[in-house]
Amino acid sequence: MRLKEIDPRLRAAAVYSNIRGVDRPFMRGVLRFGMRHLPSLRVKGVGVRVVRSGLITMRVFEPEGERLRPGLLWIHGGGLVVGSARQDDRMCARTAAELDAVVVSVDYRLAPEHPYPAAIDDVHAAWLWLVDNAEQLEVNTSHLAIGGESAGGGLAACLVQRVHDEGGVQPVAQWLFAPMLDDRTAANTDLDAINHLVWNNKANRYGWSAYLGRSPGATVVPEYAAAARRADLTGLPPTWIYTTDLELFHDEVTTYAARLRDAGVDVELRTVPAAAHAFELMENTAPARELMAEARRWLGTTL
Repeated sequence: MRLKEIDPRLRAAAVYSNIRGVDRPFMRGVLRFGMRHLPSLRVKGVGVRVVRSGLITMRVFEPEGERLRPGLLWIHGGGLVVGSARQDDRMCARTAAELDAVVVSVDYRLAPEHPYPAAIDDVHAAWLWLVDNAEQLEVNTSHLAIGGESAGGGLAACLVQRVHDEGGVQPVAQWLFAPMLDDRTAANTDLDAINHLVWNNKANRYGWSAYLGRSPGATVVPEYAAAARRADLTGLPPTWIYTTDLELFHDEVTTYAARLRDAGVDVELRTVPAAAHAFELMENTAPARELMAEARRWLGTTL
């Protein structure tokens, strides 16, 4: 990918958003430290508090005023090996404010120190916490969604599948931002030659290998480890999902969206041209603002 292929409004941010060196312990440590210690950016009218339950820590964003509201469980990105709930504070707070919803953003254990099933178990525990504490949170359990970005989007898709299979309270929407869905992409070494900005296939292979505890692309992977590996997608909730035409995950995202549609799921797929992976985090750019406005409109209507 050449930089000149990127929308001029995104070029500067894309260059400085590259995640490299995740296979080296020192660089992972630096990235994790930085993401955990980002300033907490507040949004007027929305409070944020930290809640710990068992092995997980959650950041809870609550609009002012007492009334029953919809809820969103949000899962951060980072290739399954870096990242922190704190990195999405502004996005979560703005979503809480604009949708008048309670947003629970979960920190989950990271690979390689904590391989599968640590991350999916942690986000599952956060979902159960949200459901179990709905009354205290003033959340309407008939109006819940699960969402995430990149690796968090992949975990969100896996969590939706697991919750569907278990029964009980169900999400009415899944909200997936450039999700990391299919380990078989990482196994395709032909993609290594393409310089995908932000997240390339070498980083992707390390992320999947660290999480799965073995090389990606095996004939069979554990249940709820890679969302795209599930054969039957029927019965899953309405889905908003986006990718870009230049990112590594384009093909796996569009394939998953098509399979959801074929299974009878209501899907809104957005393919953004001339953008790098996870560009929606580049909040000061017009394309990111436009995408987030569209995504929030869909989620607000669905909830």
